[in-house]
Amino acid sequence: MVPVISLWLPILLSAVVVFLLSSVLHMLLKYHISDYNKLPDEDKVIDDLRKANIPPGDYMFPYTSDSKERNSKEFQDKIKAGPSGVFTLFPPGSNFMGSSLAQWFVYCLIVGVFAAYIAGRALGPGAHYLAIFRFAGATAFAGYSLALLQNSIWFKKSWSATLKSMFDGLLYALFTAGVFGWLWPSA
Repeated sequence: MVPVISLWLPILLSAVVVFLLSSVLHMLLKYHISDYNKLPDEDKVIDDLRKANIPPGDYMFPYTSDSKERNSKEFQDKIKAGPSGVFTLFPPGSNFMGSSLAQWFVYCLIVGVFAAYIAGRALGPGAHYLAIFRFAGATAFAGYSLALLQNSIWFKKSWSATLKSMFDGLLYALFTAGVFGWLWPSA
C-alpha cells in the first residue's frame, strides 16, 4: 500500500499534463468545433431571450415538477408539438474562461487523487509499471469519461460530442497513467 500523500507529485504533475493536453486538444486540433450548432435566426432568438430577462441557470422546456401534470393531455400535447429541450444561460457579459480553467485544474487534481487512492490501495512501493498504469489509468478514465454518457442518455446531447469528449478522457487517462507509472515510489 502507498499512502495518497506520498503520491502528491504524480497527482500534481498528471493534473498539469492533462491541463496542457486539454488545451492542445481544444485550441489546436479543433475537432470539438462541431459539438454545437448555430441556432436558425440566432439574432432573433437571442433578442427574444434577452427580452424575457431569464436569469442565468439551467432550464428544461416544457417544464413541470408535478407527475400528475406530466401525464396530463395538455402537457403531452406540448411535448408532441415541440420544441422541447434543455439549455443553460450564462450571466450576460461574463467572461468565465478564467474561472472555468481554474475549476478544470482542480477537477484534474481530484481525478489524480482518486487515481492515487485506488492505485495506492492496490499496489505497494516498487510495483510494476504496467500494474500502476492499469489501476491509475482505469480510475482516471472513469473520472474523465464515464459520467459523460449520462448527458447523451438523459439530456440528448449528441452522441458524437459525447464520444469525442470520452476520447479526450481516454487520452487524459493514458497520460495520467503514464505519469503515475513514471513517478511511482520504488521499494
